[in-house]
Amino acid sequence: MIAHYGWSDLLAESFTPHARAGHMPGRIVVQQRNGYLVVTDQGELRAKPSGRLMHETVEDGRPAVGDWVALSLNPGERTATLHAILPRRTAFVRLAVASAATVQVIASNIDVAFVVASLNADLNPRRIERYLAAAWQSGARPVVVLTKADLCDDPEARAAEIAALATDCPVVVVSARQGQGLEGLLAHLEPGETCVLIGSSGAGKSTLVNAFLGEARMATKAVREGDDKGRHTTSHRELVRLAGGGLIIDTPGMREVGLIGEDEGVTAVFEDVEALVGQCRFSDCGHGGEPGCAVRAALESGELDPARWAHFQKLGLELAAVEAKADQAAKDAQRRARKQHRASKQADRDGD
Repeated sequence: MIAHYGWSDLLAESFTPHARAGHMPGRIVVQQRNGYLVVTDQGELRAKPSGRLMHETVEDGRPAVGDWVALSLNPGERTATLHAILPRRTAFVRLAVASAATVQVIASNIDVAFVVASLNADLNPRRIERYLAAAWQSGARPVVVLTKADLCDDPEARAAEIAALATDCPVVVVSARQGQGLEGLLAHLEPGETCVLIGSSGAGKSTLVNAFLGEARMATKAVREGDDKGRHTTSHRELVRLAGGGLIIDTPGMREVGLIGEDEGVTAVFEDVEALVGQCRFSDCGHGGEPGCAVRAALESGELDPARWAHFQKLGLELAAVEAKADQAAKDAQRRARKQHRASKQADRDGD
């Protein structure tokens, strides 16, 4: 069964130490507050992580949908215990809501990220830029999916606007209600590959999954009247297998994702802005009144959208702040370790 969920010879090789320990492989397909559902060669099993696994890992090391894991069966039950997580190829992450310094894994071992946005009044280019940056950071191939084309007077024009900011990224217009664009979208997902759907509540992620499956498996809800903003329907993360052999992960809606402290994703999304910055006469140009500022010239000529420039600056400041917090956290950890070491040495002296 796990062969249908992406199991490979490479994964089997990395699993060898766990096999020697008597564990079996599986892939997490559902993540809920009270545990996980894992697909194995013995069927689907309810599972919970071992106390040791939870004790030895931080937030981004905890099990997540898409993870390949080593588990043991609990005697006499159709349940299992998770003992280890195999190394992740890729992972879509965000900063945890409760802590600006904690990274949370949304989905792992993904090949494609469908960045889903609705062609209604809530379509937000700046939010799409942020999602794209996070998608590029994950290591997956991003595809922008513009849903609810049947509710838009000129969907192709709106798609062209988004394509202008989504450099080197396909933009696909779909209407699940009318069946428009679904085959073209699935063409971006090869058999055996895993895709994650990311986007705001009400963007149509669960509706897309239902359309792919041909059944109402995922709960859906209409957007609010007045502002076209969505309401949360998906309350957990779930990986499902499609008829064509592809795998797709639905996730709860996120209004925004906090970027982690790396700039590869931002660079990929803002290649045009980065190029302009590199053309400035001075390497330390502040892009204000300095002579020879290519950014200022592009803004004045209309070549660069002021809103896009402002968002580029905002994301840069955000990444710098995250990096500063990470550096401070590392220094605090070193300080605590030195304090504990001194206390241990003092205790040894007192005992002599």
